[in-house]
Amino acid sequence: MKLRTLLLGAAASMALAPAAMAERGSDGELKIIYWQAPSTMNPYLSSGTKDVEASSLVLEGLAGFNEKGEVIPRLAAEIPSLENGGISEDLKTVTWKIKEGVTWSDGTPVTSADAKFTAEYCLHPEGGCAQAARYEGIESIDTPDERTVVINFTEPRPNPFTAFTGATSPLLQKAQFENCLGAAASTCTEQNFNPIGTGAFRVVEFKTNDVVTLEANPEYREADKPAFATVTLKGGGDAASAARAVLETGEFDYAWNLQLAPDVLAGMEAAGQGKLITGFGTLVERIEMNMTDPSPDLPEGERSTTKHPHPILSDERVRRALSMAIDRELLTEIGYGQAGRATCNLVPAPELFASDNTDCLTQDVEGAKALLEEAGWVMGSDGVREKDGKKLSLLFQTSVNAVRQDFQALIKQWWSEIGVETELKTVDGSVFFGGDAGSPDTFQKFYADVEMYANNFDGTDPEPYLAQYTCEKIPGPDNQWQGENVNRFCDEAYDEKVVELGRTGDIEERAKLARAMNDMLTKDSMVIVPLVDRGRVSAHSNTLGGVILNTWDSEIWNAADWYRIAE
Repeated sequence: MKLRTLLLGAAASMALAPAAMAERGSDGELKIIYWQAPSTMNPYLSSGTKDVEASSLVLEGLAGFNEKGEVIPRLAAEIPSLENGGISEDLKTVTWKIKEGVTWSDGTPVTSADAKFTAEYCLHPEGGCAQAARYEGIESIDTPDERTVVINFTEPRPNPFTAFTGATSPLLQKAQFENCLGAAASTCTEQNFNPIGTGAFRVVEFKTNDVVTLEANPEYREADKPAFATVTLKGGGDAASAARAVLETGEFDYAWNLQLAPDVLAGMEAAGQGKLITGFGTLVERIEMNMTDPSPDLPEGERSTTKHPHPILSDERVRRALSMAIDRELLTEIGYGQAGRATCNLVPAPELFASDNTDCLTQDVEGAKALLEEAGWVMGSDGVREKDGKKLSLLFQTSVNAVRQDFQALIKQWWSEIGVETELKTVDGSVFFGGDAGSPDTFQKFYADVEMYANNFDGTDPEPYLAQYTCEKIPGPDNQWQGENVNRFCDEAYDEKVVELGRTGDIEERAKLARAMNDMLTKDSMVIVPLVDRGRVSAHSNTLGGVILNTWDSEIWNAADWYRIAE
């Protein structure tokens, strides 16, 4: 089966279901709580899901993904396909048409120049773009008229729905951001906190790592939407307080990412104020191994850079031993119950792309010990292994969260059993997943030996996600620490597979390549140690209608359709 067969039908996209609304702004205030507070409203300067999703209320792409993972139009008049001529026969160009009459929230028209500028913004050689993988393979962009965007790829591109598609790749207004190219991108505070957008809402006030106040966009293209006049998106706190605010007290309408033990959530839902919503997608809780040295003894600007390979974790045997010592089934049972599945894969879905990689599901403490012995790490009198006078000691960081702290404690215990000393570090999620290049505590900067977090990819094709791990996307001071290749993995053979995947049309061959790339990152090298395939768990109040959980795009993808249910 060829992917081009799927592209023939891409134009037959599904329309969003209409909401039961009377007029724009008639339902008052919508209150959303993200216990990881947004640190920016510009998704190109942050890989944090909380920033990408907050910005999706304001910024949009030409297209997005619905709850089934299907491509749907946003600012585009239709989805390009082979059938409608939007995708060329040689698969090297895709032509988008912007809807007539679409304007930015300041009333000015959205044009093809905005799309072309957005690509230039992300691909600028002197800048750092957290979403560069979405623009992989683009040779040039033509704008033959104000409503036409033609993307030219260097090779045939069987999956063209990357750039300008989904919450991670929205359009920026050229007039607002044209002085923010390259190294200047992170200095444009006003633009990054208050972007002019096309979404259902516009920013009124942004308080970093705290609260975002929004109002209905008066220029929104659907006259009767959104139903809510204002939105308060509150950040901070923890998952338990966020869940309680919706399920027990009714203080908020929607709570995101309720990473709590299943029995805790069930008890809260029993209060009767709201409902839990769940769904599996591609969200994987995992440990990333730092392939570079994060030692504070190194000069600033050289820590966690490719100038200094990691003195311990550069040995694949050590990484493998650390993975072997972990009981993933127990972690899943304790942390997620039925909302989790133990996994060895970075890409757990769709099924066609999921590797049969299952070896890690069996804990093997004795095997891990033997592997460390083979690598020359000898048990010391204090129970910590040593080699060449250096202790096998690691700093393990993650964000503040009850489930993650439980995982840290268990993993520390298992690692101690094999002779590894582990220091635990926790960072507030708003900071950890933020894009502040000056902070030492972001997951991109990775000033630790190992770190744990979860993220996922837009849509149902993992190509842009896997493309994040090329050598050129390693974060560092030269790109404001915005590269997506967080663990600093670099393998020319892997980079070649990224190129090959980008030009492979046969869907079975694409899946075969994706599975091989998943295995290169996981079971073959253990630079990524997957733990749990997590279901999304969020909650909404009983009075909030129109909510459809989407695991393939922004979770709040259809907030324009939300409305108040009369009590």
